[in-house]
Amino acid sequence: MKIRPLLSSAAAELAHDVEVMDERGRLKTIAIPAERPLTMYVDKRELVTLMTLGGAPEALTLGYLRNQRLVKSIEDIASVQVDWEVDAVAVTTRHGIADIEERTSKKVVTTGCGQGSVFGGLMDEVDSIVLPPDARLKQSVVYKIVDKIRTQQSTYKQTGSVHGCALFAADGELVYFIEDVGRHNAVDAIAGNMWLDEISGEDKIFYSTGRLTSEMVIKGGQMGIPFLLSRSGTTQMGHMVAERMGMSLLTRCSGKHFLLLTGKERLLFESHLDDSVLEVA
Repeated sequence: MKIRPLLSSAAAELAHDVEVMDERGRLKTIAIPAERPLTMYVDKRELVTLMTLGGAPEALTLGYLRNQRLVKSIEDIASVQVDWEVDAVAVTTRHGIADIEERTSKKVVTTGCGQGSVFGGLMDEVDSIVLPPDARLKQSVVYKIVDKIRTQQSTYKQTGSVHGCALFAADGELVYFIEDVGRHNAVDAIAGNMWLDEISGEDKIFYSTGRLTSEMVIKGGQMGIPFLLSRSGTTQMGHMVAERMGMSLLTRCSGKHFLLLTGKERLLFESHLDDSVLEVA
């Protein structure tokens, strides 16, 4: 059992009610996504400010440090304490982060809502990522995942304007579902939860409502996940990175439709799914 950090439990409200007037001059109340800054301090050093819904701030913090390659193991972190009165999270490590000034001096602003960013060269360590060569995904499991997302209760259905990411087991059962104002935050929060729960990505499937940019693909690879699915599309660099890592990229996943771009050998088509089942409405 790994040594877990001491965590606060500071999930915030995901929606905020506002009064609006419609096209006929009628007043009504609607819910909009909450959005708040979370400034991260690591060993009392200010690192970054993330704009977030705040639904899973501790997991978001852990996943951010993991995916930025600043901390190698969750055992290196002593505590993660969120205080919404000052919109900050204080991270205490057990031994400090070596060369943190140098490692955070170069920042790449990535595409996507909320403008994600990564420290260091975007392509650093990509070639060192080894995904499980024997991982396979059944066609029927893809459909199961898409249907599960369709029926999932979500902040998006209540408020709109947010992105959702989910982690699924090999049989299509939901492990985590996280929403945030930016999909990069949602994937980081899932990475943090995987760390906390000691879950490996080698037999998992990752789903995003947003497009699969290079940042999203690289983070999926760092988490050891061989399959990335999206309701949207991908970018040229996202496609290139997935090919380089041997990852399966499935886009435009809706109903019984999808486009398989890379890692085609990993998908198991099932002949019993006849044409009537595969018709797209």
